[in-house]
Amino acid sequence: MVPDRVDPVSGYRWYAPGQLDEARLLARLRRAGMPLADVRLVLAGWAGADTDLVRQLLRAHLRRLEQGLSDTRAEFSALRALLDHRENPMTSLRTDTAVRLSLSGPGLAAALDAVRFAAGTDPELPMLGGILFDVEGHALCLVATDRYRMAVARAAADGYDGPRVQVTVPLPLADAMRALLDGEGRVRLAVDGDRVTLETGSRQAAGQCLDHDFPDYRRLVRLPAGRRAVVDAPAFREAVRTGPVRAGEGREEGGTPAGLSVLEVTEDGSVTLAGDGADGRDLVAVNRAFLLDALTAGGDGRLILEFGDPTAPLAIRRPDDAHTFSLLMPVRLED
Repeated sequence: MVPDRVDPVSGYRWYAPGQLDEARLLARLRRAGMPLADVRLVLAGWAGADTDLVRQLLRAHLRRLEQGLSDTRAEFSALRALLDHRENPMTSLRTDTAVRLSLSGPGLAAALDAVRFAAGTDPELPMLGGILFDVEGHALCLVATDRYRMAVARAAADGYDGPRVQVTVPLPLADAMRALLDGEGRVRLAVDGDRVTLETGSRQAAGQCLDHDFPDYRRLVRLPAGRRAVVDAPAFREAVRTGPVRAGEGREEGGTPAGLSVLEVTEDGSVTLAGDGADGRDLVAVNRAFLLDALTAGGDGRLILEFGDPTAPLAIRRPDDAHTFSLLMPVRLED
C-alpha cells in the first residue's frame, strides 16, 4: 500500500483519508495470515474493482487455512495417543492375544455394506485406506472415513470377553471378506497380532492389517442435538438425484466439478432441496455424490436426518439401529 507521503526525517508514513478502507482491508488480511504476495494481489483487485479475483484469492487462502487446521488436528491426535500411551503403557488397543469371534454372516455383510462407501483412497493418508475393526464387549464396530464423510456400523459378536482391540483392515482384504459373505450361517473372525482372518465354512480371506493408527472416531461422533427430519430413503434419493444441484469448488473423479445438494428443514419438519436462489443461515450444503452414497448405504426404509448448525456434520441414521449411521461434512456456500 503506497503512502500518501513519507516524512523525510522520521520515515513515518502518512495516508490520506481516502485510503482508510484499503488500510482496514490490509489489516484484516494480515490478521488472517494471508501471504504478502497474495495481499498485494487482493489490494490490486480491490483497487481495480476486480471482485472475482478478490473472491478467488480469499477462497484459496481459506482452503489453505482449513487444510492446515486439518493437518494440525491430525498431528495433535497422534500426540494425544502418544501421551496416553506414555501415561498408560498397558492400554494399547493392539494385543498379542488372539481374538476369536463368531458373527452372523448376514450381519457382518450388512455392516460392511453400511461403511464401505466412506473409506478413503488418498495414498497420502494411508491410515484411512481401510476399515477399522473395533472389538469391544460382545460387538464388532466397523468404521470408515475419508475425512469428508464417516460411516459407522455394528455387528453382534460372541466368543470374546477380553479388552478392547482395534485393527484396520485394508480395503482389498475387506472386499475379499465381503465376497465370502453370501450365506445365511455364522462366520468366524480371528485377529492374531497384525493378522486378521475371516472363515466361512471351508473358505477364508486373510491378510495383514494396516500398520497405521486409525483416528479416534469416538471423539468425532459426539454431536450436539439438532433438528431431526424423517425421510423415505428411496423417495429422497430420487429427489436428490433429480433435484437442483449447485456447483462446488472441488472436483469429482474424472475432473468434473463437484455438485452440491443444498438441504433445508421446513417448519413442518420435512426436508427440501433448495435451488440456486435460496438463501438463509439454516441451509446445509453437502457433496451430492456423497449424500447419494450415504442414502444408498442406509437401505430402503426410512432414515433420520439430523441437522446441527451449517458448519456441523449432517448425520444420517436408521431409526431402528442407533449404532449404524453416517456423517457428511458440510460445504461452505459462497456468499
